[in-house]
Amino acid sequence: MVRSGHAVKVILQRELAAYLKSPRGYVVAAALLLLAGVLFYAEALGPSAGERLSADVLARFFYNTSGLIAVAAVALSVRLFTDERQTGSMVLLVTAPVHEHQIVLGKFFGAAVFLTVLALATLYMPLLILVNGRVSWGHVAVGYLGLVLLGSAVLAIGIFASALTRNTLSAAVAGGVLVGTMFLFWPLSFVVDPPLSRVFAGLGLHGRHFNDFQTGVLHLRDVVYYLSVTYFFLLLATKTLQTRRWQ
Repeated sequence: MVRSGHAVKVILQRELAAYLKSPRGYVVAAALLLLAGVLFYAEALGPSAGERLSADVLARFFYNTSGLIAVAAVALSVRLFTDERQTGSMVLLVTAPVHEHQIVLGKFFGAAVFLTVLALATLYMPLLILVNGRVSWGHVAVGYLGLVLLGSAVLAIGIFASALTRNTLSAAVAGGVLVGTMFLFWPLSFVVDPPLSRVFAGLGLHGRHFNDFQTGVLHLRDVVYYLSVTYFFLLLATKTLQTRRWQ
């Protein structure tokens, strides 16, 4: 078997090259940056901006961008294994001298690097707040950490959906339903009784766990939650690949 770190690095580079050589990566990047810019203009510079405090504008920016990052993560991840099956390269990949977890990690890190670059490309928007206001650099750093952690969790869910299904459309539907359901846990927690309400609040992919990031507050529990979701779905994707390898 190929050394684990080397195999993951090779697959990571392969995935990054695929994003840069295909229109898909550029379409996702353009859509994210365009929508983020429009929403930021409406919140910070548009006629409805009013006299909002800089911290409130920054919090709204992270709130809006988090939704866009989640959609972009689904779009980037659901093709990772379905494209391999449709082009016939999946057979070569699973018969190569690499473990399933190396394949999953390589693809995940490739998508995560690309998504992180897209997130950081929006950095000029918080900096525009400095024209007429003040921003806390700690708030900015914590907000972007939250975007990366949320994006990583959604990428892991999308990778699992891609490993589970046979075509990109099915993977997109499965990934979208999974992510949408986990987003809905938070609002559902307000309409059900305890202890179910506490369970839903704790499982919500956005709501409770991202609220503090968007306001610049860092809690270890939120970091652990996103890392746990990421690990869980990457593990499911690995187990799914292992099952399919011998079918």
